[in-house]
Amino acid sequence: MTTTTHSEDTTAHTARTGVWFVGARGSVATTAVAGCAALSAGLHAPDGMVTETPPFAGSGLAPLSSLVFGGHDTVSCPLPKRAEELEAGGVLPHGLSSAVRSELATADREIRTGGPLPGDTRGDEELIDAFAAHLLVARRQRLDRVVVVNVASTEPAPTDPQSSLPPSSLYAAAALRAGCPYVNFTPSTGLRAAALQDAVAAGGLPHAGRDGKTGQTLLRSVLAPMFVQRALSVRAWSGTNLLGGGDGAALADPAAAAAKNAGKNRVLTDTLGALPEGDVHIDDVPALGDWKTAWDHIAFDGFLGSRMTLQTTWQGCDSALAAPLVLDLAQLLARAHEVGISGPLPELGFYFKDPDGGPAALAEQYEALLAFGSRLRAAR
Repeated sequence: MTTTTHSEDTTAHTARTGVWFVGARGSVATTAVAGCAALSAGLHAPDGMVTETPPFAGSGLAPLSSLVFGGHDTVSCPLPKRAEELEAGGVLPHGLSSAVRSELATADREIRTGGPLPGDTRGDEELIDAFAAHLLVARRQRLDRVVVVNVASTEPAPTDPQSSLPPSSLYAAAALRAGCPYVNFTPSTGLRAAALQDAVAAGGLPHAGRDGKTGQTLLRSVLAPMFVQRALSVRAWSGTNLLGGGDGAALADPAAAAAKNAGKNRVLTDTLGALPEGDVHIDDVPALGDWKTAWDHIAFDGFLGSRMTLQTTWQGCDSALAAPLVLDLAQLLARAHEVGISGPLPELGFYFKDPDGGPAALAEQYEALLAFGSRLRAAR
């Protein structure tokens, strides 16, 4: 039995839309490419893709079958091999890497060497020009537009604003230079580097968020409003994350973990009015691979000072949680660009720990997303 997606069912798009991943051979990008191919072929239902639900029918989003993938990476493992590894780890379903091998190989041929690599003597402008040139070549390949999506490993927050731009900001600057909408699905600096603000303002391009909201923070954005609405005082909120894979290794760096935790804590500060006592710990457990466990312990006061607690455990596969959101965002940004919407998109806060403004509670963010879908539909 085949599955028809809403985007394929309700749009007359004939041109192709490029999705350019920074970190194109990582777990999230590989899962997204394989997943898109599987959905386009009707092999699986579009579970986890909000854009494939009825409220987005008729919004003019590019059909999944029209998405063309490429990107930058500094590693050489080809996508078909990476997909085999993810399948062996249970991230991709059995047999999928073989079923979509051709699509993976096609995407892999469009991956260019990123950087800066060790020993690279090029300055910021040279690197930005090189990355932008790759994007411009991609845009000339009969593509309507190209959306750049950062899904690379978390980098430490820069400590010296006068130093060279961090890699995430080099890629973001290249997206601006090439006229490409941009999504930052990582906690890395990206477009938010101070040195890029004039270019961002002048670029006239839609861009969205920082750090995808896939697990622990997703749950926080649901629970925190509950405590506020029920007038329950939160005394402490502590969390622990156990994860492996590339994310686990990257977040073993305390500076990278601090960048990640800033987004995790933002929803509590924005919703509760202040950050409660408690820390978030991130532990690298290589044996877990692409799977993670997130545990939260919440201490709160009830009527007459009754002291109570709530504990939650979230176990999931980060790549499988992130990939459909990345595809959603690529479609939404491409459509926004098509109809002339520019600048930051707080309406897409539903997808981010650190959004570009807007409400912090998930229910309110969802309503804003639905309104954005209606806006795209009206622009047809």
